[in-house]
Amino acid sequence: MAFVNRSNAEKQEDIQASGEPIDFDPLDPDTVKVHYDLSAWNFDQRAELAEALAGDSIPHGWDGEELVVPEEVEEAADAMFERLESQLGPFPIALEDDAEATEYGLDEWSDADRELLRDALVDSEVPHRWEDSTVVVAADAEEAVDEILDAIEAGELVATDTASAHAPEGALSDLFLAADRLAREPSDAKARRSLIELGDTLDASQPPYAFPPRPWETAIETMTSIIVSFDDEAAGRDRSTGSDAGVAESSDAVGAGSTAGPIVESKRQRRRRNFGAAGAVDDGDDDSAVAVGAEKLRTILRPYV
Repeated sequence: MAFVNRSNAEKQEDIQASGEPIDFDPLDPDTVKVHYDLSAWNFDQRAELAEALAGDSIPHGWDGEELVVPEEVEEAADAMFERLESQLGPFPIALEDDAEATEYGLDEWSDADRELLRDALVDSEVPHRWEDSTVVVAADAEEAVDEILDAIEAGELVATDTASAHAPEGALSDLFLAADRLAREPSDAKARRSLIELGDTLDASQPPYAFPPRPWETAIETMTSIIVSFDDEAAGRDRSTGSDAGVAESSDAVGAGSTAGPIVESKRQRRRRNFGAAGAVDDGDDDSAVAVGAEKLRTILRPYV
């Protein structure tokens, strides 16, 4: 981060040891100066730095994006930066303008994913700079950056502060077991009820602990499509018999000749109505869709159970 500018000057004596204040002019060409490139630092980090500089009474100036201190206080400045890094976490490493570089255009990425990449590049100590939604990285770090990008796109790299909410304990195994049973027997009434109940409790934004978010979102989408197919089967049977079981049931409830409209059932009631008293599901033409969906869901979940 730091480099010493010795142009037009010899190394000066350390006058700080005498207790006398240093009269520092960053524009004096005869003063040996140490430069710290802070171009990649954000506003909050610079605010912390300003407070630390004042607290440690370190004479300094600015040259564009570079902090400039006299060579006499280099050791104190280095200690200050080490302290800040331990308190605030690793700092970004700026990429020099003339360095060999690789660009990645991330216009289609969400702000959250770009912020995740920003943190990952800092943690990995990859020299880089941002130009709007394009990130420019050191050419020799291209392979490492490719791996980071792949991990973010696959949902394998997540922000620690967004991973605190998880699916209920045991939900993953229950979901896998329901998918496994439906893949083997699509009309399994118990497995269908289990999947419907899980559909009422699971959230695509709350994966089980250590489960990557993107595959979990796909799993929830697949689960939902399977549950919808249960309704599609019921609708197909109602059309084939020329009746509406829901209306028939509601007519019985309000009495013959009643002028009241049919009772509207929730999706959950309709799904459960299709199971019958004996726990068996009526045969439907769409069992194959349930089996295909269940097999897909089982494949998604298998590596994590």
